[in-house]
Formats: sequence, C-alpha cells, structure tokens
Amino acid sequence: MNLRLFSQFIPKKSILLPTAGRIRYVSNKPCDLYLPATHVVKDISKDQTEFLDRAEKTLLPVYVRPQEIVLSHGEGSYLFSASGQKYLDFSAGIAVNSLGHGDKEFIEVLTQQASKIIHSSNVYHNEHAAKLAALLIELTKRDGGLGWRAGETTSDNGKGAKVFFSNSGTEANEGALKIARMAGKMRWSAKTGKPWDSPDSECDKYRIVCFEHSFHGRSMGALSVTNTRKYQAPFEPLLPGVDVGRINDYSSLDALITDKTCAVIVEPIQGEGGINSCEESWLTKLRERCNQTDAVLIFDEIQASDCGLYRNGSLWAHSQYEIECHPDIVTMAKPLANGYPIGAIMMRDAIGQYMTAGTHGTTFGGSPLACALGTHVLSRLSHPQFMENIRVNGEHLDQRLRRLPEWFPHILQRDIRGRGLIRGLGFVEGKSPTKLVELSRQRGVLLLTGGADAVRIVPSLTITRDEIDKAVDVIESALMLM
Repeated sequence: MNLRLFSQFIPKKSILLPTAGRIRYVSNKPCDLYLPATHVVKDISKDQTEFLDRAEKTLLPVYVRPQEIVLSHGEGSYLFSASGQKYLDFSAGIAVNSLGHGDKEFIEVLTQQASKIIHSSNVYHNEHAAKLAALLIELTKRDGGLGWRAGETTSDNGKGAKVFFSNSGTEANEGALKIARMAGKMRWSAKTGKPWDSPDSECDKYRIVCFEHSFHGRSMGALSVTNTRKYQAPFEPLLPGVDVGRINDYSSLDALITDKTCAVIVEPIQGEGGINSCEESWLTKLRERCNQTDAVLIFDEIQASDCGLYRNGSLWAHSQYEIECHPDIVTMAKPLANGYPIGAIMMRDAIGQYMTAGTHGTTFGGSPLACALGTHVLSRLSHPQFMENIRVNGEHLDQRLRRLPEWFPHILQRDIRGRGLIRGLGFVEGKSPTKLVELSRQRGVLLLTGGADAVRIVPSLTITRDEIDKAVDVIESALMLM
C-alpha cells in the first residue's frame, strides 16, 4: 500500500517508525502486549537449587540477585539463563558489553592473542599497550577532548597526552587522584619556592573536591569521593581532605575550590547517581575556577559510561563541549574491552610530567590481552558508520522514551535524562524504580536502577531498532502495572 494512502488510516497522534525495511505502527497509547508476566520461574530445578545453595555457602553476600536467574550464555543483545529463559539485555553488564554478547570478531581476537601471550608484566614492553594508548590519543584529537577541538592535531594544551592502563574504573580514579595530589605538591613548591617533601613541609595543597550523588568506585580513595551515604557510612573514617559540592551550582564554586584544592573530580553525566547531566556552562565555570587555583580537573567518564567511549554519540561526553571546559585528566574503563577488565587514565602532558619512575604502578594493567582487545573494540566503535548507527538508534530511543512521562505523569518525572544510549527515567517521589526493574525482568527485559529515583537504560552499542522497540514496549506495559 502507498504510504501516503496508508497514513490516512492511522490515528492523528500515532507515529510511523521505519524499522528494518518496514513500517512499524506505534499507537497513541502505551503498549499493553506485555501485561502478563512471561519470565516468572515458579519451580527452580534441582540443579539450580544446588547451585544457589553452594553460592550462599561460598560467596560473600554483598549482592542482591534474583534467585530465578542463573545466566549461562549470551548472544548479541540477549542473555540466556540455565533454565532456558531468554532476556533482552538493556543493562549491558552495567554499560560494559559495548559489542554485546558472543561477538565473533571479538572472540577471534581474544583467542588469537591468548594463544600468543596473555600477561608479561610491566617490567617489559608489549606490542599492544602503546598501540592502544596512541589510538586513544589520536581519536581524542579527531573527535575532540582533553583540550583539543575536533579535527585538531596541535593546540596549546601541551605537547600531547599520556596514558596509564589499569584493571578497572575504580583503579583509574585512584590513579587519577594520586596524580593530581602529586601535581598539587609540585605546583605548590614551584609557586612558593619551598620543598614539598621536607619533613616540616608546609604544603597544604592536597584537598579534593567531589559532588553529591557521584560514584567513582568502592576502594577507599575512590569511595571517599563517592558522595553517597549508603556506600560510605560503613567504612568511615575515609580519606581526609575531601570537600563536597553540587553539580550545576554556580554560586558555591569560589568557596568550594580554593588554593588548597589539588583536584576536582566530576562525572559529566552521573550514571550511578541517576543519569544527571552537568550543564556545559557550569563545567566552563568549573574549569575557570580550577585554572585560578591551579587545581587538576578530572572527568570521570567511566560510568560510561557509561557516557564516554561513544555511548553518548561521541568519544567523550565532553567531546561535544567547547575546549574552555575540557579536563586535565579523563578516566575510562567499562566498554573499552567489551567485558574484559581494563581501565585507563589519559592526561595532558602538563600533568603527566610530574609522574616519574616508581610513582605509580600496576601488576596486570596494560596486559597484552587487555590492550589487544581494547584496540579492537575501540577501532570498531570509532568507525564513522558505527558512530552513525549509535546516533540514529539514540535518537530513536529518545523518541520512544519521551512519550512515557506524558502517559505516566503520576510515576515519571517530566524530563528524560541523559543522551544517546545512556538514558534515565526519573521517578516522582514515592514511586520505586526497583519495581519497574522487577516487572520488566519478569517480562524478559533487564534494566538497572540509577540512584534512588531513576532507572538506567544502557543497552549494548550494537542494539537494533527492533530491540529498542521491544524493550520500550515492555517498559510501557510494566508502567501500566505500577
């Protein structure tokens, strides 16, 4: 049927969405196809019961996991349980599985490199670490970030950048804080003419600024700048010298960041904290204040996230911003090797110059296997066609999600948070995002909470339009039951 003729039979408030060569009809009301639960396991098998009993006896009980799901394998955007249930994965291993599950090209690289050399320690060079570091730097120059405008090969941000590889995002943030502390001491010494390392040193440039609802990791240093009470309280006292502000609060910056501040760490888009975005103009003021006080500005783009490494449509969340708000250091991890553990710190040369042999290190970071996988993943994510696909799918996800607050104003906040393929549904006071996660899981879609009042939507970057439609259809049905 001719599309123009066909359109006359569609209600005025409906939408026509092109999907995989066909026209998908979207009603002007929420999808009710998934009201019955389809993934509720009533009888757990004997094998699964034995597994759960063994897990209870042997694993530290720091996670609350649904007892009916024991994952066995994955394929593309789907995960499969040992009991045969199939789940559409819109959590991507907490924004880690950028290429989805079971990617054949990724597995080929993993197998080939594992047959050659997996680990050699940092006592010796390996052929992959410098290759991945160079790729990170060149893509940052191409796409923008860390003081470079997109397409620039030179700038006044220093002679270049340096990369340090770690095993995780937490370790990347720990390293970044250490580097900023070192830079603070060296800058204080240069300014005062006094040695920072004398027994009676007067150096007081060691304070660190973080922000409410942040999440930077669970080790003691990273936890100290993760300003969430439930994470911090059991482990106090924490690292001293930490000051806490609020993102997008302009008026407090002068008092918050002083000459005693050595580092400011912030997520351009808070992931764990609820997909809260920093305003570009506020980040610019933050950068100005760091310049005035000689403080090192760190952008945590791990929860990644979530926001960095193309999830938001560009290499970094800050790639889309003017260089006047760019950081001195950017930390990364999650999707860089599609699930194989890796983290990294990338810094301007002006910061890296303070680190010398022995000032930092790692046993496993920068291994041949991790860096070979990281190079493969980043090369694919950065391909223009892949980037365009992320952009198009991000726009489609936005079109589907933006209707939800109109239909469910008693449950959801008006604005959809985040951008690209990192989105957040904010809940009105008294409504639980945990309930939506549970109801969606019982209908075959895996989601994550984000902070106290949001649900995170972070699918793999290979997600298809049909899969987006399926997930949002399930969310709509689940919201009808709340």
